Amino acid sequence: MSELGITVKKSENISEWYTQVVLKSELADYAPVHGCIVLRDYSYAIWENIQKYFDEKIKELGHKNVYFPCLIPESLLAKETEHFKGFKPECAWVTVGGNDVLNERLAIRPTSETIIYALLQKWIRSWRDLPIKINQWCNIIRWEIKSTKPFLRTTEFLWQEGHTAHENLEDAEKEVFDILKIYHELMEDLLSIPVLLGRKSEREKFAGAYYTLTLEAIMPDGKALQMGTVHNLGQNFSKVFDIKFLGKDGKYHYVWTTSWGISTRLIGALIMVHGDDKGLIIPPKVAPYQVVIVPIFYKVEERENVLKVAHELKVNLIKEKIRVILDDREWYTPGWKFNEWELKGVPLRIEIGPRDLKEKTITLVRRDTGERIAVKFEDAINEIKSTLDKIHSYLYNKAKKFLEGSILTVKNYDEFKEAITKGGFIRACWCLKNECEEKIKDETGATIRLIPLNKEEVFSKCIYCNEDAREVVYFAKAY
Repeated sequence: MSELGITVKKSENISEWYTQVVLKSELADYAPVHGCIVLRDYSYAIWENIQKYFDEKIKELGHKNVYFPCLIPESLLAKETEHFKGFKPECAWVTVGGNDVLNERLAIRPTSETIIYALLQKWIRSWRDLPIKINQWCNIIRWEIKSTKPFLRTTEFLWQEGHTAHENLEDAEKEVFDILKIYHELMEDLLSIPVLLGRKSEREKFAGAYYTLTLEAIMPDGKALQMGTVHNLGQNFSKVFDIKFLGKDGKYHYVWTTSWGISTRLIGALIMVHGDDKGLIIPPKVAPYQVVIVPIFYKVEERENVLKVAHELKVNLIKEKIRVILDDREWYTPGWKFNEWELKGVPLRIEIGPRDLKEKTITLVRRDTGERIAVKFEDAINEIKSTLDKIHSYLYNKAKKFLEGSILTVKNYDEFKEAITKGGFIRACWCLKNECEEKIKDETGATIRLIPLNKEEVFSKCIYCNEDAREVVYFAKAY
């Protein structure tokens, strides 16, 4: 199993460890196009579980799924100057269709605000048409010139992008915070990943937004990862695209719009945060298989009885809506299977052998702690459910402890420069001047990841210029 298993320790070479985990667990493979990967069935199943969770939540709030073309005329993309400036360097362009040179370049969707708002301009006439709350699950192309990493940074990736239009600022604000809450629940309740919530600085916000809210996690190498963003676009795009509605007061008004998205980057975060030297550890609520049953027998006469009990347990687990796989492949030894399913990160392994049948028990093995638990047949279902809950809590609490231990408060620039070499979030005070923010990035590579939603009390002068500070902010190097 040595050539098939992970050959480097996570703590010694996290980059190589990550690549091996992605490839050897069969989450993904490299595509023939630079910066692109193939999501294999195992990672796509994780994405489907994320989709299912989020899709149900937003539909409860009245959102509906749609699909817009992936080709966007350059004239549409360029309508909002700040937006175009922000995305143009990442655009892939179609210039030829068949044998004909196109009269206008077409961008392959880097994001869909412009094409969606061009259509909203046609669809919205009066206050009766509002709110519009739509979402699409699709792929995105952003031409990456930096180094790429499967799931975390690729040229093409999958995401959802929500777009809404409202009568007033208050309704748009409610939308923004409703979605932020769902994202927060998804990351902590589904993925067992704790995050910090905050607002982006003007420099770091989405191009063309009124403001951007963000959810930030910390990875084991000390880098921050932006897990999702929610943008209040104000009336900026509606003025550019002339999206007006006749209000109840008989006057025309510009709509207020929002957009928001999460992507397959979440799978990368899951790998980094929870994995260990054996491979993946997938939180139970998002795992393709929550349980793997491995029957153990060494004699032909043992096979039938062991498999009969294994099949019965599988059927009972399916009735309880637990995702389970029975590994009855006879060409692999039980030890080989143990290693493979540990690599794939299945939360709970169940071993059933002749001795178990004799004692009327099964053996549960937790992927997170390695703990072995003998359980009576009659208690099996309840104990399996309880153990899956314990695994979720253990993974979350472990990650939360790491996050809390990765926040360092500093009061001067010397402390800042020393802290940033160690990684993690650096909590510091800032005067709000762009020059200080830019110089810190140029000199250290760190950016302001967020300004806390709940304003924190300033405790020092500005970290860079030593003038009066206005905000406490969290810096970090990031993916």
